[in-house]
Amino acid sequence: MSVSRHPIALRLERQVGSATKLLATVMVLPLIDGIFPALVIAGVLGTATGVVETGILIFGGSATAAVILAEMDGSRREMATSVLLIGAVVVPIAAIEAAFAPTFKAFLDLHVFERFAGLVILTIAAKTASSEIGEYLPSPGVIIALGFVASFDPAGFAVRPGEMTSPEYVVNGAAAAGVGVSFALAVALLSPHLRGRVDIDRFRFGSAVALGVLALPILLGPFDLMQTEAPIALAVLAVTTLFAYDPNAGPVADSGDDSPGDEDGPGDGPRDGDDEDADEEGGSDEAPADGDPAPTDPPLDAPPDAPGPIVDDDVAVLANGGDRDAGDDESDPFTDDDSRAPWL
Repeated sequence: MSVSRHPIALRLERQVGSATKLLATVMVLPLIDGIFPALVIAGVLGTATGVVETGILIFGGSATAAVILAEMDGSRREMATSVLLIGAVVVPIAAIEAAFAPTFKAFLDLHVFERFAGLVILTIAAKTASSEIGEYLPSPGVIIALGFVASFDPAGFAVRPGEMTSPEYVVNGAAAAGVGVSFALAVALLSPHLRGRVDIDRFRFGSAVALGVLALPILLGPFDLMQTEAPIALAVLAVTTLFAYDPNAGPVADSGDDSPGDEDGPGDGPRDGDDEDADEEGGSDEAPADGDPAPTDPPLDAPPDAPGPIVDDDVAVLANGGDRDAGDDESDPFTDDDSRAPWL
């Protein structure tokens, strides 16, 4: 698996610490910086497609997948328990924030605020795709604050308790958060299979493209372009998943298992034999001191044209009494000086 080295993710990881806290921060962040309320006010959650796209791309997405696959340890049950505990916090908060959407709609010019909501999504997409570009872009909270200022209409301000608790907004908000939690839970349960097979950086870039596609209908609303309920962003994310997934890959094997030094016995024999041969060669060099063949004996590298046969374990034996045939030079593999059989 390619672990994502996105600078923003690394900085957030250093600030938070443990993997569970990091996952909680990633999933709660849309509720804190105002991205999710902005999408609710802009009407993105008005359809089932918008609910699913918001849940997967805002609460889930590449950041959630990267934390689960690259940072979280433990069994699938432990990871699933952590995800469910985080979901028990995210879903109620999302429902509460969605419940206040009608109140904000009353004193905002939605035609203006929707453009800022689209800019927020594009900003997140740019920051996700490239950290260098993200350094020059304002934070989502700043854009949302500017959107509130630009679209503020005090003439329509009114508190409507009946609409503030409208089941439509509450259910859609909770459903979007639930989709994000379900996405994280699915990744956690499939993590043993996905680790090593999903390219995190490729999936991250594809998620950024899907976020950009999600923002286009909001930004192009005044021009009546891309006003469709077709799940285009989900289609882009599905294609991205196919490109990021490699079924033939697998978890990185331990380097010690594949090292040549860990092979079975057949590879060890020649090495032991080489040591023994080295000892024999060392002993042959010290032959005069051990009382072995005297220096007057013909050396082993002497040419085989001596008057008598030269017999030794390490050289060829002249069976014809010292006379060599014409073809011996071609058939004898040990004619080189002090040559040894290659298999020894």
